[in-house]
Amino acid sequence: MTELIRVAKTLNVELLENENMSRHTSFKIGGAADVYLCPQSADELKTVLSVARAENTPLTIIGNGSNLLVSDNGIKGAVISTIKFNKIKMLDENTIYADAGASLTAVCLAAKDAGLTGLEFAYGIPGSIGGALFMNAGAYGGEMKDITESAESITLDGELISRKAEDMKLGYRQSIYRENGEIITGVTLRLKKGDKKEILDRMNELMNKRKTSQPLNYPSAGSTFKRPVGGFAAALIDECGLKGTNVGGAEVSQKHAGFIINKGNATASDVLVLIEKIKETVFSKKKIMLEPEVIFIGE
Repeated sequence: MTELIRVAKTLNVELLENENMSRHTSFKIGGAADVYLCPQSADELKTVLSVARAENTPLTIIGNGSNLLVSDNGIKGAVISTIKFNKIKMLDENTIYADAGASLTAVCLAAKDAGLTGLEFAYGIPGSIGGALFMNAGAYGGEMKDITESAESITLDGELISRKAEDMKLGYRQSIYRENGEIITGVTLRLKKGDKKEILDRMNELMNKRKTSQPLNYPSAGSTFKRPVGGFAAALIDECGLKGTNVGGAEVSQKHAGFIINKGNATASDVLVLIEKIKETVFSKKKIMLEPEVIFIGE
């Protein structure tokens, strides 16, 4: 990775060696990455990818780490975060463009300021707009697929791709980007005109719901499991008496059974063992196999 490090420093790309990934995930869990890089634009990203490819450096791409569980053994090669390219701009009176690293909260506020409705559901989701599209994030009756018009991405070979929403295979926590390995660099949203006060009131209403129902005072990766057909993961976990169950520093939240929280010094191994315990218990009692929503990366 000698050349990658040299080029990154030449470009003034933020670069940290042997960087503990617990500093870059909402779970506050994870071992060290050999190199952690934060390009500030899609052009810098393309350059970094080109050099890494030439050196055969293993690559892991992340946003702001809000839906990730990083291995205790860390990540070999380079971790590239898109969090530093985060510009937001209006394209026309109903359309907003945001770089992939822009936080959902920032994009929601930009939409509100422009008097645009449709994105309120995402207010308070602790992720980037690129990560939200990657997962087709949704809450309170809204999903990214409802408001996405198009997106730009780049392949690991450096090819730039522009794609309309109808070509993204957007489904429940699913998109084409989870299949093809492309890195989302920007997202265009088409929203509708609305009343600023009503938009803000709805955003605040949903934020209050999150604060009331979710364990936001503890590190977590959000909802641990996907919603099973015909039910809700949290309800099934609660019905199985698993609230408060812990493995090491990882615990099923007493406040919301759909969250595994880091009560302090939890390891990735703690979380993985607890996930398996939950899956086995729910399947034994309910005959439903839960599927994790959290993405595990690393060695």
